[in-house]
Amino acid sequence: MSSDKMVEAKEFSKYERARIIGARGLQISMDAPLLVDMKEEDLDGVNYDPLRIAEKELDSGVLPISVNKPMPEKKEESIEKIKIEESKVSDAAKEAAEKAEEKDIAAGGEMMELADSGEEPEASEAVTTEKPAELE
Repeated sequence: MSSDKMVEAKEFSKYERARIIGARGLQISMDAPLLVDMKEEDLDGVNYDPLRIAEKELDSGVLPISVNKPMPEKKEESIEKIKIEESKVSDAAKEAAEKAEEKDIAAGGEMMELADSGEEPEASEAVTTEKPAELE
């Protein structure tokens, strides 16, 4: 691997840190040798917890673990500028185009009629105001 693709970092993200501690904790729980000299009372203090021991190893900097953080390759592309043409159409021409479109729609399709207000029941007729016999 090239050195520019590898980022040397002493500080890990919380996700990298969790992954490293978890992997090392699994190794310790399977009787891997400890990389940090810990006294018996220190081990009692952490209750022989492999994750806490792995955390102490990571904090002391003795773990031979590196994190590969590949950087994306930079691409230089020239972007063509979009040419925006402003059309100078007069309002009269726009109105004429709209009327022509309306005529095409009227000639080719059905015209929908507006609903007659007499056909629909009024709001007071639609809602009954009688009380059920059970409530009286």
